[in-house]
Order: sequence, then structure tokens, then C-alpha cells
Amino acid sequence: MITEPFSLTLFVLLVGAIALDLLIGDPPRLPHPVVGMGRVIVILEQAWNRGSSTARRLKGALLTLIVVTGVYVLVWGLLVVLARLHPVLGLAAELWLLATALAIKGLRDAVLEVARPLAGGDLDSARQALSMIVGRDTATLGEADITRGAVETVAENTVDGITAPLFWALLGGVPLALAYKAINTLDSMVGYRNERHGDFGWASARLDDLANWMPARLTALAMWLAALAVPGARTGGALAATIREAPRHASPNSGWSEAMVANLMGVRLGGTNHYAGVASHRATLGEPWEPLDVGHIGRAIRHMHGGWMVFVLFMALAVLLQEWLA
Repeated sequence: MITEPFSLTLFVLLVGAIALDLLIGDPPRLPHPVVGMGRVIVILEQAWNRGSSTARRLKGALLTLIVVTGVYVLVWGLLVVLARLHPVLGLAAELWLLATALAIKGLRDAVLEVARPLAGGDLDSARQALSMIVGRDTATLGEADITRGAVETVAENTVDGITAPLFWALLGGVPLALAYKAINTLDSMVGYRNERHGDFGWASARLDDLANWMPARLTALAMWLAALAVPGARTGGALAATIREAPRHASPNSGWSEAMVANLMGVRLGGTNHYAGVASHRATLGEPWEPLDVGHIGRAIRHMHGGWMVFVLFMALAVLLQEWLA
């Protein structure tokens, strides 16, 4: 049988998946479920993203329904078959699939690829590394803006890549965790507010907003609680400032972790970015008590780790409460 939500066994699997992700991340030679999701999305987007605005919205909604429910059903069916073959085989598959839903090591490594050359004064290499993880133009960025891009990536993706998959895994087991990854992958591929995807990706973007609503807010709280034990963190007033500033962000969710990281470090995030030479102005988050430099990337990583660790404690309390009420 598939491990039940809110069970102690599932919590142990989640902890094991975290350990596995921290140890090996996403080995490039192993198949990754998100790659398969992406291939399906590309095929259907190319075939269906045409016609009137209404037709594109309807076909985009159908794409979202097919991909998300398809992933859920496929994962559920696979786990049922493997568990019937042997319980250990089923548990091993659950552990691996949960680990693929997480990106703790991948996120840390990606921003450290930016920080290392930046610390050595190699701006060109730092810009190139940053261009691999953000969509903005990076060719002319200085140290402060390179740092800002890396810090914003850490803050935002703490939710998408760590806490939200854990949240949905606890609520619905491994199939729901992978269904969340399908939602997140859809948003990252078609959920843009541009001419090509504004209508077609509308359903995907709205579903992603809904799926991240609670995890984003819990993550900000977890980061703040963890920072109480971090020397030098500006915890005083950070919670109130985050509640005040997060709604300024264009995303209903990304602003929570970004504003919290900004306020805990005493820096300013947001501002003007350029995409294909076109300026895009975002609301600023945090007060610039310190000028951004490469050292803030490491500090952002510490807040990322502190946030997901406290988030796991939240989950442990939820499991213990469930066990007590059962």
C-alpha cells in the first residue's frame, strides 16, 4: 500500500528524502520526473497554443488538467504496482520520488556557482552563472545586482523547491507531491504574462498561485523563527515588515520569503531588472541597512536551511497531533 498522509512512516520517508537530496541531489545520469513532465508540456503547448484568446484559455486549462491529474494517477499506479510486488520496493520508490521533488542541494549549489567567482572578482563568470538560474539580463550587472539576483533566487525557490513539495507530500503523500511538481513545472514553462502565454498559461499560473499560498506564508514564518537562533539576524520587526511588504510583490506568494530574507539581512531586494533589453520595475522589499555584496549569498543560504528545518518541525508537530487524535 502507498504510505498514508500524516503518518509517522510518511514523515520518516520525508526526512529520508531530504537526507538523500542533500547527499546526492539530482544525479544527471538518472531519469528525473520533471524532465518527463517538461517534454509532455512542450509537445502539448506547441500543438494547442493557437487560436482565439478564449480557445487558448480553454486549451491551456485542459493542458493543466491533463498534466497534473496524469502525473498523480501515474505515480499512484506505479507505487501501487511496486508495493504489491514487494513492500520494500514500494517504499524505495516513494523515497526516490520524494527526493526528486526536492531541490535543497541543487539550489544551494546553483547560487554557490555564482558566489565563488564573484568572491574572486570574476564578474564575467558570476554573470554567466547567474544567467543559468534567472531570466533577467545579466551581461552588465555589478556585484550588488548579481548578489541580488542570487539572493532572490534562494528566497523564492525555498518555497517552490523545498517547503511546498514537503507540504503537499504531508497532505497527500508522494502522488500529491509529484502533482505539485507538475503544477510548478507548468507555471515555469507556460505561466508567463506575455503575448504567447498570457492566455494559454493562465490556468497553470493561477493553480500555482493557489498551491503555493499556504506554503509561502508558513515558510516566511519558519525563516523568522529559525533566525532567532542566527547571530546578527535582524529579527526585530522583520515579521511585521514582511507582512506589510509581501503584498507589494507581483506574485501573491514570492514576496513572503523574499521580504523575510531581505528584512532578516537588512538589505533591499527587488527594483529594476531588464529582460531582453526591456526594463521591468518590481516593488522593493526590505530596507537597505547594508549594501548588497557576495557575503549575503551565504547568509541567504543559511536562512534557506533554517527555514526548511523549522518547516520540518512544523510537519513533525502536525504528525504528532494526528497520532494523538487518532
